[in-house]
Parts: sequence; C-alpha cells; structure tokens
Amino acid sequence: MPTYAYACKDCDHAFDIVQSFSDSSLTECPECKGALRKKFNSVGVVFKGSGFYRTDSRDAKGSTVSAAPAAPATAAASS
Repeated sequence: MPTYAYACKDCDHAFDIVQSFSDSSLTECPECKGALRKKFNSVGVVFKGSGFYRTDSRDAKGSTVSAAPAAPATAAASS
C-alpha cells in the first residue's frame, strides 16, 4: 500500500499516512480540523534490464562512427 503525504492549509501540520488505492483522500486535519492538501513528491523509478544505458543496444550499423574506413578507388579498377 502506498504512503501519502498531507499538509494542513491552516496550521501547516504535515504527516504521512499509508492508504489503499481505493481509500478516499483525507480532507480534515487531525490537529485543528482544517482543510488538508495532498503533497506530491517525486517518484522513485528504477530501470532494470538492458536497453537503458548509452552502451546498450549499440551495434556498428546503428552508430555514427564507421567500423572500417572506406577503401579509396584505384585507377587500375577503372580500366
């Protein structure tokens, strides 16, 4: 179950509470009975597996650097 952060608009009382997704948001401060607002924090995201780093999913044909330099044309090949 996720933890939600709330802060009172009137007395600035701040607290965290564990609630289910199906529970409705709290609206009344437990300290002063004032109006509450839900605080939003950054979400921690963890990328696992391949494909998330610069070196992943790179091959010679997909990169901008050529794997081998092109051979110069010779005069013997044109005659």
